[in-house]
Amino acid sequence: MSQDIVREKVVGALEGALHKARRKGQLKIESFPMVTLDLPKRPEWGDLATTVAMSLASSEQRSPHDVAQIILENLDRPEAIFDRVEIARPGFLNMTVKRELWLEVLNEIEEQGQAYGRSDLGKGRRVLVEYVSANPTGPLHVGHGRGAAVGQAIANLLTATGYDVASEYYINDAGRQIKLLGASVYARYQELHGRRVPFPEDGYRGAYIEAVAAHVRDRVGSTLLELPVEQGQQRCQDLAYHELLDGVRQDLQSFGIEFDSWFSEASLLSSGSVEQVLEDLKRRDLLFEQDGALWFRATAFGDEKDRVVRKQEGEYTYLASDIAYHRDKLLRGYDLLIDVWGADHHGYIPRMEAAVQACGHPKDCLRVVLVQMVNLVRGGQKIEMSKRAGEFTTLREVMDEVGTDAAKFFFLMRRSDTPLDFDLELAKQQSAENPVYYVQYAHARAASLFRVAEARGIPVPKPSETELGLLTDQDELGLIRALSRYPSVVEASAAALEPHRLTFYLQELAALLHNFYYKHRIMPSTGQVESSDAERFVKVDEAPPVRPREQITPGLTAARLALMREVQQVIRNGLGLLGIAAPDRM
Repeated sequence: MSQDIVREKVVGALEGALHKARRKGQLKIESFPMVTLDLPKRPEWGDLATTVAMSLASSEQRSPHDVAQIILENLDRPEAIFDRVEIARPGFLNMTVKRELWLEVLNEIEEQGQAYGRSDLGKGRRVLVEYVSANPTGPLHVGHGRGAAVGQAIANLLTATGYDVASEYYINDAGRQIKLLGASVYARYQELHGRRVPFPEDGYRGAYIEAVAAHVRDRVGSTLLELPVEQGQQRCQDLAYHELLDGVRQDLQSFGIEFDSWFSEASLLSSGSVEQVLEDLKRRDLLFEQDGALWFRATAFGDEKDRVVRKQEGEYTYLASDIAYHRDKLLRGYDLLIDVWGADHHGYIPRMEAAVQACGHPKDCLRVVLVQMVNLVRGGQKIEMSKRAGEFTTLREVMDEVGTDAAKFFFLMRRSDTPLDFDLELAKQQSAENPVYYVQYAHARAASLFRVAEARGIPVPKPSETELGLLTDQDELGLIRALSRYPSVVEASAAALEPHRLTFYLQELAALLHNFYYKHRIMPSTGQVESSDAERFVKVDEAPPVRPREQITPGLTAARLALMREVQQVIRNGLGLLGIAAPDRM
């Protein structure tokens, strides 16, 4: 599938020039470099630029300028693609692409529609994306929400670029945290029956534990008081676990996220998978005993020290379960494992890389995406949070206050491994200052224009049905150039596992659309405001736009409406990959 007709032809022309120069003996290239294209820093320098001459200068033992000159001289019929190609020191090739080639982008988008931006980069490689995976010891908080948004967007981006993707939630339902949950709920349960008991020192506090305890009381009455403490705690643990996990599922569904599978940590223990993987490692001399504990030779695979997998008391560590879990993933036939973790797990990466290597797979079959904390801000003041103390804002509360779309977009606006300040008041504003509103409104603005056109009996044509040659204004070409970059943005976002690149792009494209709308007429003026919906933009559109007196012919109207149609398509495609709606009305 042709993804970017302009870049495809430009790269093809440059590669052809390199091959031609080598055949003529002007270059002695043995291994051709990848030809990459960038945007010049200043528009007068052209549409696209490449540094390929500079990357070849050393091996060719020539100056970058001389290499660039050789490439320029060997371009085959450059007039078919370029209006101008210039060399800028030390060896940049700045290229201005023919307008007719840019206009072909609109036909490309029309032809591909929802598939525009998709590719076969992954060639069907099987990928498992595991994300959220919060302990079922409480409701999801905003940090989990950021991980959920990042994980879903990564899975969507990889799917869009040709990978065979599955998503999974790993349920941490074994170990100390779950036991503490049972002890915490049992303590509150007893208090509800008038018993004064010490609360677990490291127990989970907060209103949600009291609510769960009340639900346990409503379900079983006082019967747990008759049981030994350990049995009472176990019963509370079971009931609380299922209630909280159901709440997690419901919150994620409300957030627009569905997992292909839910994998239980406890199942690794009950099935004997942990014992099996440890026995296998022991046979290969990758485990040793010391001080009564069992250790994994992680240093043999690059970790800074060896790691305990079974404690002196005989209890398995989290690492033992994690080794078994990742071995299970690999045995299921996945080529690449992507784990989305909280940034506090950064130090855990080397030991898991060691684990997958110990299981007979290369280190790079595991990629870990770290998600930093979210700082909620209201009225300029940071909202303090502590899950253990029960003082935290849940994902549900944020969704209820600002909406799912705004929450996702804000979570994805920055690199996931950098802290994020989430301004709750800004996320609710219907203004240009609110990034998600700004992008969604661009889609809705185009839809509103189409409704106005329909009401006035003006067709909204496809690019193939219009005379695109009438699009000559630099603002029109600027929009088309931005549209042409979308497939590259999707591929780069997927390759780097960085969805924030797509949010940046969508904000840029929305800005170009809004700017165009304010500077240019699309339909002939009737002397009236065309549509309150089309003209409204809180804090920006307090009055109808002041546009120059352009000569708007029916042909130009048709071409500009066709352009708006494809801008809207790309915004819709991009928002869809982020799991965000593209509304027609706002």
